[in-house]
Amino acid sequence: MASAEQLKALIKSHLNGDSSHFYSVAMQLAAHEAKLGHGKLAQEIRALIDESKKTSSKTETLSKLIPIAKPRGELSALLQASYPKLRLPDMVLEKGIEDQLKRIIKEQRQIIKIRSHGLSPRKKLLLVGPPGTGKTMSASVLAGELGLPLLVVRLEALITKYMGETAAKLRVVFDAIAQSRGVYLFDEFDSIGSHRGQINDVGEIRRILNSFLQMIEQDDSDSLILAATNHPDILDYALFRRFDDVVEYSLPDIPLIMKLLKNRLSTFKTSQMPWEKISEEAVGLSYADIGKACEDAIKNAIIDDFDQVTGSDLLKLIMERKKFLNKQRSSNKRP
Repeated sequence: MASAEQLKALIKSHLNGDSSHFYSVAMQLAAHEAKLGHGKLAQEIRALIDESKKTSSKTETLSKLIPIAKPRGELSALLQASYPKLRLPDMVLEKGIEDQLKRIIKEQRQIIKIRSHGLSPRKKLLLVGPPGTGKTMSASVLAGELGLPLLVVRLEALITKYMGETAAKLRVVFDAIAQSRGVYLFDEFDSIGSHRGQINDVGEIRRILNSFLQMIEQDDSDSLILAATNHPDILDYALFRRFDDVVEYSLPDIPLIMKLLKNRLSTFKTSQMPWEKISEEAVGLSYADIGKACEDAIKNAIIDDFDQVTGSDLLKLIMERKKFLNKQRSSNKRP
């Protein structure tokens, strides 16, 4: 059996990401077991080490495609790069959405194993739902969980008035997708993905959409391609077939609102907080609106030198945001 010191050394080297020390300790374990006459166990340990080294080598080759922290040249105007630190537990999500994201992360982490069987992991995702429900944050979480850069496509730089120029820029983006592994997000995707043949459509937009359809169909990279929209109803039907998964977001219900409130206020005292009453009042608000109300409540407590967030203050801020949102909705309905 391994000694306590060897076990501790194994765990410590794994946590520190020191693979060479990890393999060294593991080989010591194999030698120790061989001396004790446990030949089969020693052989199994060595075989696992060899297999791990092969996988590690492939992973290192794959990871060489990642560093694109600062796109240069034409890409610098088309992509905004960042390395998010967010993780899945940082989000409050519906069970179905959480399961979808977990499955995507799991498949991406086993990308080499999946591809070795001639299959592809889920990598092309369409995120749909109202503003502030977690679409962009999900892109950050996927990048954070997988240790990949998040590259947001600047649509204002991509779409131009000159015929053919947008398609050429789109090709530059897809070349980057193929060459540098990352999470690529096309936000407000309906600006290029709307129905072909709409009354107010122009020929250039149709060409852009056709180009996008061809490029995403041909893509066989290891990057993730995400398209997010608040208006799935105006997307071209052909788009839905090009994505591996459609992730549908919605406004939070009372249990999710309560969970979100407790999550956002977890660093402050909240004794005697009327969670249910506040959650009921917050129905109709997005995750983002509720999160901002919590931030405002925390800032108020800090400014006033309070050691806790009061229920009355949070309720007031929630009601203010709801009033503003209702006013916006009313003005949008006017002819």
